[in-house]
Amino acid sequence: MSHTPLLWTADPGESVRRRVDDALRGAREFVDAFEPDLVVVFGPDHYQGFRYQLMPPFCVGTAATAIGDYGTSAGDLDVPRALADDLIVHLLAADLDVAMSEKMVVDHGISQPLDILFGSCTARPMIPIFINSVAEPLGPLRRIRRLGHAVGEWAGLLDRKVLLVGSGGLSHDVPIPRLREASPEAAAYLVDRRRTPAEQQAREKAVYEAGQAFARGDSPLMPLNPELDREILRHLEIGDLAHFDTVTVERLGEQGGSSVHEVRSWIAAHAALQAAGHYRTESSFYQPVPEWIISFGITTALTRETAR
Repeated sequence: MSHTPLLWTADPGESVRRRVDDALRGAREFVDAFEPDLVVVFGPDHYQGFRYQLMPPFCVGTAATAIGDYGTSAGDLDVPRALADDLIVHLLAADLDVAMSEKMVVDHGISQPLDILFGSCTARPMIPIFINSVAEPLGPLRRIRRLGHAVGEWAGLLDRKVLLVGSGGLSHDVPIPRLREASPEAAAYLVDRRRTPAEQQAREKAVYEAGQAFARGDSPLMPLNPELDREILRHLEIGDLAHFDTVTVERLGEQGGSSVHEVRSWIAAHAALQAAGHYRTESSFYQPVPEWIISFGITTALTRETAR
């Protein structure tokens, strides 16, 4: 599922809003029918919880708090610590140098899909897995596929119904400076400075205005790339995840913008599902939304065994 800070504030037009709302409703119905015992959510962060003071490629939260930015819910996630610890042990044994956090802070990148699916990010037992998708340099996509596969192997050992959620964008560029090109004030924020509530409110207003300018065609941000998005969705739909091993970070960014790398969460979730065998895509939704500065997508899939 894509996420966007502008989901509930910027008007994309009645027909687009209806299409997106119908797709979100379908995702909720899919999850309700599955009735998961545990949720494992892969998602990015937007310099709210993870900063250059210490930026791991990926991290498992053994305890986590949502900050409630952009209208999302706030509070402590219900993380089953023993299971999260066990997952970390499994990932390390799989030769994945995963970080762990006893005080993970998550923003709308993880909390928004949980709000949509469950009404609140605190509603279900869940393990959050942060995947760096914004802070350069970024590692190769094959590492993300291997991470997802190892998570899926672990989930398959549990006597539980596990819902895998990948939260991130398709093609989109965002008004966030690169560290080495940022002003001293902006760089300080990217490294370790926290915004005050007033500064966060001003930031959210600035993002809204950036979306309006982008929709008018009055923006320096890279245009959305539906052709790239559909190519990504096609490979995910048929389970051709090895394709992403051949895609370089540079090529993906050049075609899809600075935040297309959030598709790492989609790759990880699909790879985790594929660890249980071939999966079947149940639904795939796609809608470019300039007012949200994003190509918005939602897919649902089940293992073939579950689908029967």
